[in-house]
Amino acid sequence: MSDKLYIGIDLGTSAVKLLLIDEHGTILNSASREYPLIFPAPGWCEQKPEDWWDACVSGMQELLKGYDASLVDGIGCAGQMHGLVVLDENDRVIRPAILWNDGRTEDEVEYLNGVIGKDKLSEYTGNIAFAGFTAPKLLWMKKNEPEAFARIKRIMLPKDYVNYRLTGVHACDYSDASGLLLLDVKNRGWSQEMLDICDVRREQLPHLFESYEVIGRLLPSAARAMGLPESTRVIAGAGDNAGAAVGTGTVHDGSCNISLGTSGTIFISNDKFAVDPVNALHSFAHANGAYHLMGVVLSAASCNKWLCDEILRTKDYAAEQTDITEDDLGRNRVFFLPYLMGERSPINDVNARGTFIGLSMDTRRQDMVQAVLEGVAFAIRDSFEVVRSLGINIQRSKLCGGGGKSPLWRSIMANVLDIPIDIPSAEEGPGYGGAMLAMVGCGKYNSVAECADALVSVKGTVEPDPVIAARYDAQYRKFRKIYPALKDIYPELR
Repeated sequence: MSDKLYIGIDLGTSAVKLLLIDEHGTILNSASREYPLIFPAPGWCEQKPEDWWDACVSGMQELLKGYDASLVDGIGCAGQMHGLVVLDENDRVIRPAILWNDGRTEDEVEYLNGVIGKDKLSEYTGNIAFAGFTAPKLLWMKKNEPEAFARIKRIMLPKDYVNYRLTGVHACDYSDASGLLLLDVKNRGWSQEMLDICDVRREQLPHLFESYEVIGRLLPSAARAMGLPESTRVIAGAGDNAGAAVGTGTVHDGSCNISLGTSGTIFISNDKFAVDPVNALHSFAHANGAYHLMGVVLSAASCNKWLCDEILRTKDYAAEQTDITEDDLGRNRVFFLPYLMGERSPINDVNARGTFIGLSMDTRRQDMVQAVLEGVAFAIRDSFEVVRSLGINIQRSKLCGGGGKSPLWRSIMANVLDIPIDIPSAEEGPGYGGAMLAMVGCGKYNSVAECADALVSVKGTVEPDPVIAARYDAQYRKFRKIYPALKDIYPELR
C-alpha cells in the first residue's frame, strides 16, 4: 500500500507556497506563485482574495506533477493573519482584503483603546486593539463604506477564504480567530460584547475549530480545479505564526520561535493562557490546542527587500552582506528603525516610520545594510524584553522565515538576544506546519506535539559570542532611546 501524501499551504503576503509531503515528513515537492499588493493610499495595503485562489490552483498543478494525486489524504493551510475578507449573499468578494500591515484604522484603534478602554478589551478578548487587527477594520468599513458593510454575509480571514473555496465550509481555527479581536481567547468562543461594539452578527462569523480538526472534504468543483480526489480532507489550519511554530516544533510549554518573514515575530508557546500587564504582546490560542504569547514587528525581511530593491537597486541580497565581517558586529554607528509600515509590538504606533540615524560622510553602503538587519533584531528584542519582564526565561529559540536563511542575520539575532539560535532542518515553517496539522487531522498522529516530536529536527545552532553580545547590548540601549526622541515628530510627517 502506497504512503499517503499531505499538502501544506503557506498563504503569505507576497506569494503562496505549497508543499507536498509524505507521511514520514519528507518534502517531495514545492511550488510558489506570487500575487500583487495594492497600495490605495500611504500606509494602506490590500489584496484581491481571488488572486490567492488563482495562485493556489495554478501552483497545485505544478506541485502534483509527477505524483499520484489520488494518494493525497489531507490539506492544511497556514495563512497571513488579520486580513479582512468579506463576502455578500452570493459569495462574491465585496472589496479587496484589508491586510495585516494596513495602517488606516488609527481612529478606530483610538476609539477601541481609548473610549471602550484597554481594560475592557483585555477582559473581553485578552488583547487590546492594534491597527492590523480585524475588528478595527470592520469599524473603519462601517464608517467609510456603509453600503458595502451592510452587504456583508460572511466575514473571514485570508486562509479561511481558500478553505471556503475548497470545501464550502465557513470555518476558522482558534489561532487565526484570536487576531480578529472578536474572540474571547481564554474561553475559546466569540465575545458577544465585541460583536455588539463592532455591529457584527454571530451568523456572519465562521464556525470555530481547533487547527488540527477536519472542516470538510473537497467540493467537486474544487477537486476538479486542483486535480485532487473529492475524498481529500481539509483541516482548519492556522494563522501563519502558529503554523510556523508547529513547523519548527515550537509546541511545548516555554519553547520559542522567531520568524523573519515579511513581518517578524517572536512566538512563545504556553500551556496556560497568560496576558502581560500592558498588553504589549498578543495573547492568542495556539494551533496545538493551548496558547501562546507573540510580539510582532510589522516590517522585517521586507525592510531588507525594500533597501536592496528600491534604494540599492539590486536583487542580490546575499552579495550586499558579504563585506560585513564579524568584527563589524556591534560596532555600527548607523541605526535603523524598521517601522516602514508603522509598528505593532510593543509600541503600537501606526505613525512610526522607518528611520536611518547616525549617517556621516564616511558611512558605507554595507553600514546601511547592516543597520537594517540590526534594526529588525533590536525591534524583536523589544518584545523579548517584555517576555523577560514576565519572568519567562527563554533559553534558546528556533529561527525560520526567508530572512532566517542569511548566516549573517542568524548571527546578529543570536548575539542581539544573547541566546543560541536553532535552525530547523525543514525551513518551510508555515507550509510544513500546515501539512503536519493535516497529518494530525487525518489520524496519522494523535496530537500536534507527537507529530512535531517525530518530524521536526535541528540541523544546526548559532551560538552567541560573549564579546559580540556585550557590544550589542550596549548598542541596543542606544537604539531604545531613538524612538522616544522621535515619537512626537512622526505624526507631523504623515
